[in-house]
Amino acid sequence: MEEIERLFREYHAPLVRYLTRQLNDADLAEELAQETFVRAMRHKPVSNERAWLFAVATNLIRDLLRRETRQRRHLLALHAEASHVESEPEELSPEDVRRAALAREALHNIPERDRAALYMSQEGLNYQEIAAALGLSVQSVGTTLTRARKKVVQRYEGLSNNHTRGAHVAS
Repeated sequence: MEEIERLFREYHAPLVRYLTRQLNDADLAEELAQETFVRAMRHKPVSNERAWLFAVATNLIRDLLRRETRQRRHLLALHAEASHVESEPEELSPEDVRRAALAREALHNIPERDRAALYMSQEGLNYQEIAAALGLSVQSVGTTLTRARKKVVQRYEGLSNNHTRGAHVAS
């Protein structure tokens, strides 16, 4: 029990931050972090515990997203017209809010593995840990991070340009 308590003290906060960034939902992030530690209790010790915990958390995100996609398809099949449309941010919101929303959208429009690598890097995981968590070679982590950053910048600029053009057309 001491081992799981140590893991929790050491990795809970960075794991929750990572999950929150991925899901944009702090409560759900906390639930998945708890499930990650439950799985750690059931698992035998591993050589790189931080990478293993982040890999488990990433897999839980994938499972959740797959379940949500299946549920969405099912609901759409039951209802010809979806009644749930995610509301757009207000057009008159402050510039910082607009930029943050565009950045989040840009991040969520890059491939899942690239996004996970960026978030893991932000949480201080080294290349070896990121490679182990995502099933990459250590040599490809740098390339993956560079590519991910470029994609985020490109998507952000594209979204920003589209939003700016849309604002000019509307006025």
